[in-house]
Amino acid sequence: MSTLSYLGIQNPKKLHWNLTPEELVDITVASGQGTQNDTGALVVMTGTFTGRSPKDKFMVKDSITESHVDWANANFNIPFEADKFDALYDKVIQYLDNKEIFSRDCIACADDSFKLPIRVVTEYPWSNLFAYNMFIRPTENEKADFDPTWHVICAPGFKADPAVDGTRQSNFAILNFTRKIALIGGTGYTGEIKKGIFTVLNFELPVNHRVFPMHCSANIGKDGDTALFFGLSGTGKTTLSADPNRGLIGDDEHGWTETGVFNFEGGCYAKCIDLTAEKEPEIYAAIKPGAILENITFIEGTNQVDYSSAKITENTRVSYPIDYIENAVAPSVGGIPKNVFFLAYDAYGVLPPISRLTMEQAMYYFMSGFTAKVAGTEAGVTEPQLTFSACFGAPFLPLHPSKYAELLGEKLQKSGAKVWMINTGMTGGVYGVGSRMKLSYTRAMITEALNGGLNQSEFYAHPIFGIEIPKTCNGVPSEILDPRQAWADKSAYDAKALELAAAFNKNFEKFASQTSSEILNAAPKISLNNH
Repeated sequence: MSTLSYLGIQNPKKLHWNLTPEELVDITVASGQGTQNDTGALVVMTGTFTGRSPKDKFMVKDSITESHVDWANANFNIPFEADKFDALYDKVIQYLDNKEIFSRDCIACADDSFKLPIRVVTEYPWSNLFAYNMFIRPTENEKADFDPTWHVICAPGFKADPAVDGTRQSNFAILNFTRKIALIGGTGYTGEIKKGIFTVLNFELPVNHRVFPMHCSANIGKDGDTALFFGLSGTGKTTLSADPNRGLIGDDEHGWTETGVFNFEGGCYAKCIDLTAEKEPEIYAAIKPGAILENITFIEGTNQVDYSSAKITENTRVSYPIDYIENAVAPSVGGIPKNVFFLAYDAYGVLPPISRLTMEQAMYYFMSGFTAKVAGTEAGVTEPQLTFSACFGAPFLPLHPSKYAELLGEKLQKSGAKVWMINTGMTGGVYGVGSRMKLSYTRAMITEALNGGLNQSEFYAHPIFGIEIPKTCNGVPSEILDPRQAWADKSAYDAKALELAAAFNKNFEKFASQTSSEILNAAPKISLNNH
């Protein structure tokens, strides 16, 4: 097919179909929309929006979504009227119809049983290159008879009129499950394309297939053992899954089926702030021709990237095909996970560096989705900023968090996978008093969990959080393993632990009515037993 007339686009100025990365880069540079850095990666600016805009993400409320979507979660699941969508869609199509536009056929989901064919239609060439990088690239045979199930239509230059169109402001990202269209306008931030389809899969896979969709990275050992790493931004999800001794399945979005784990994507979208070849060698080496750098700045007088600069945004990014990572596995699938890690940056220094969770605790901490970081970009901010993001991905969850927790519980029960919580944050005190957990210690603990070494250790329960702490771990000093012992002032630790426990319980109140008593009983206990 070489026409988009079925979408309403009758007379585009020029229609480009499945261009190569090289062609898209050339058009971007020639049109003044981008440049190249010293390693050949394309550099673009996404405009006003340098990150997602959750308050401008909508879902059409229709017969498919009405009874399934957690509409009570008004922060992220914002309803949109079907007739308003239709009218806005027609305006976007009319806007695109006299422009040079770019169409690409791609696939989400590496498991053949769940492959989702997607056609991405974009106003900008570099948005189309992002889709090439981030989704799975179909074979020539698959392209020959490609029949898209979903469409992404991305028009950053189109501005909505909120008073007429029903949006909050001029930008929008709207999912319509009846028409199977993700409509994006007014924003050039490419992450809206990726996360739109992630939200689609977070609805369709559990509702239609009983597949557990996950915001996590995944890797696989030489013996075929799969591990998952859940965590909010900045907790180490990408860093810790990029293990030279293990194959990378994917760095962000996966599904867990009856037979194993599969990547939703065909690429990686990594943060670049403070990137160095020493800290992140795999990501650093992937910044080459075909990769897209977003919103970075150059060292003055050069086309070398200043990775330390947050002049435009702290959310500097790079996208690249997953095979730019040397140890990526193909296809991006693995077996049933044996180990699951929840990563938290605890700036309070309360949580143990590693602890083992029961199934009920796993469901509780999964629904909590905790991290506590210090906002380093704001001068004078030294107090930890508590964050609870349900299931480690609240903005992308159309269903109630309990639905995803139920799926996690089912998978853990069937697989017997061990669940570990890892604190990649502070030890020995709160931020400003304690010190950051050494990456070498964290890697040693994860290695021991993966190879079964921790099974030889004796464990004891944390008196407040109830999670089990190992007494010994190869490569890690024993005084580091017990968070209370790492503090000089034990009573200060106890007070801070109670404070954090209370925050967990307060956050979980909103889930209580739809959560089983077993999960509720896994909550921290606001009383101190003898340590």
